[in-house]
Amino acid sequence: MTLPIDDLHTVRDYLRYVSSQFAASPLFFGHGTDNVWDESVQLVMRSLHLPLENNKLFLDARLTREERGLILDRMEKRITQRVPLAYLLGEAWFMGMPFHVDERVLVPRSPIGELLQSELQPWLGDRHVTRVLDLCTGSGCIGIAAATVFEDAEVDLSDISADALAVADSNIDYHQVGDRVRTVQSDVFDNIQGRYDVIVSNPPYVDAGDMASMPEEFRHEPVLGLAAGDDGLDIAHRILAKAADHLTPGGLLIVEVGNSWVALDEAYPDLPFTWLEFDQGGDGVFLLQAEDLQQWCENKAQ
Repeated sequence: MTLPIDDLHTVRDYLRYVSSQFAASPLFFGHGTDNVWDESVQLVMRSLHLPLENNKLFLDARLTREERGLILDRMEKRITQRVPLAYLLGEAWFMGMPFHVDERVLVPRSPIGELLQSELQPWLGDRHVTRVLDLCTGSGCIGIAAATVFEDAEVDLSDISADALAVADSNIDYHQVGDRVRTVQSDVFDNIQGRYDVIVSNPPYVDAGDMASMPEEFRHEPVLGLAAGDDGLDIAHRILAKAADHLTPGGLLIVEVGNSWVALDEAYPDLPFTWLEFDQGGDGVFLLQAEDLQQWCENKAQ
């Protein structure tokens, strides 16, 4: 791939060129953007540490040779290696906040962010949130975002992967929330102590069929964060089995299961799932009240 480093000079030039190259390539957009233009803007602007919005002032700025080379190198890797842009930038955005990411964690993209922006209303009501658990936390984005919404809450970020927790720790430091947010290494609930007002989780939920047919971009993400058995429910089963033991009265369990939601709904006909809807896109997220989950557990034990 011949790169025209001596022919393009301004931010505007690179926005146009990267857009053209992306449009001519069989890329998949699903790790923070969903179209050629947004992906191009993110690559060019964030490679230059420029804002994604209100950036017209910079369009005709001329770039140094080093800056031009960096943009073209990242563009080439995005096209030829199909690396998700977030990994090339080392950065992803969730709920309007930047997070460190690399190939040790999934790229943040959960619709749960929209739910947090609404402060979990109307389901939370007037309950005061003092403890939150982000189960299968990955980069820590959901739990750290929750800490910015519930400013008095202590938040535990839990994951089985020590590599993922290292990334989560870097994001705790980045957002300066270490006084209230900590990481805990745990295989689902195995090392979790006490009860929480809110348990939120975006666990692995991709079934075997979807794993075999995913676009190349997903091959760069850790399999541990994606694959969940034949039906995509291996982790969801374990969450439902133990969550009631870790919820306070009136607490909420919120879990994303993506395309596996149909299989989950069929597997638990007696659980009163609330399947959430999102204005900004996304589905396959359920909510359960602690009392409903506890009653289900008691009925199952009889």
